[in-house]
Amino acid sequence: MKVSAIVTACQRIEKTIVTLSRLKSLVPAPNEIIVHVDANETGCADAVHAAFPQIEILMSYSTVGPGGGRNKLIKAARNELVASFDDDSYPVDGDYFARTSALALEFPNAAIFSASIYHRNELVPSDIGPTRETASFGAGGAVFRRRAFLEAGGFVPLAVAYGMEEEDLALRVLDLGGSIIASPSLRVFHDSDLAHHATPAINAGAIANVALLAALRYPKSYWPYGALQVANRVIWCLRHARRAGVVSGLAAIPTHIWRHRHLRHPVSVSTMKRRAELRKSSVLEAGTGAQLVTDR
Repeated sequence: MKVSAIVTACQRIEKTIVTLSRLKSLVPAPNEIIVHVDANETGCADAVHAAFPQIEILMSYSTVGPGGGRNKLIKAARNELVASFDDDSYPVDGDYFARTSALALEFPNAAIFSASIYHRNELVPSDIGPTRETASFGAGGAVFRRRAFLEAGGFVPLAVAYGMEEEDLALRVLDLGGSIIASPSLRVFHDSDLAHHATPAINAGAIANVALLAALRYPKSYWPYGALQVANRVIWCLRHARRAGVVSGLAAIPTHIWRHRHLRHPVSVSTMKRRAELRKSSVLEAGTGAQLVTDR
């Protein structure tokens, strides 16, 4: 099956070039590669074009965030299978796209395939293990079925998307009856130590996004659960010395929700329960090594 590869980029020019080089070196290579450059970063767009003049580049003149970029990229993709990467993430295995095609054939009803993602100073996970249904995914190492993505409505464009982007789309996919398949055969390296997650802006955005997810997608009966999730996030930040941004994140919640209120479309209670069951199953399988293969 033909696969499109998409990359979201902004300021990390050198890493973007490395990622694109890695993608082009795979066998088979993706059928097409499309890059989105955010926030009118013309220097990044020019550098990509100079290094890879045959690669299609999409530009946003305002900041749409990684989710907004992926919305444009997946809409523009010519293939049904779309492999998503950040500007600093790329496949571990040379036959990544062959593995992608095999999974798509094995699980024809899956909406999203979630790769195993590892970071700097982490051991590379084994590519042998259970293929299972899961509750969420990482957009920097995922493969989307284009029709399912568009049917679900894509990502909510946010400049800081942590805590919202993947969780929100995953809920909507599950609510439509779709499935997310996690497979150890898909392995992606994310060239980051995630230190930027501790910056005040990202810390604040992640807190506000937990509240936004509950406001937009949770049934009203789950709003107290959403409030507990916000409290849990704040406690986690305080325990991990991420105090900078906590107050501003909490203060931003009312405006953040009001600005996006028109997007409220709650999922069903049964979808919330299904997500909880999938999360519980994932924890149990990680502890016991039990295999679960579904949605054939």
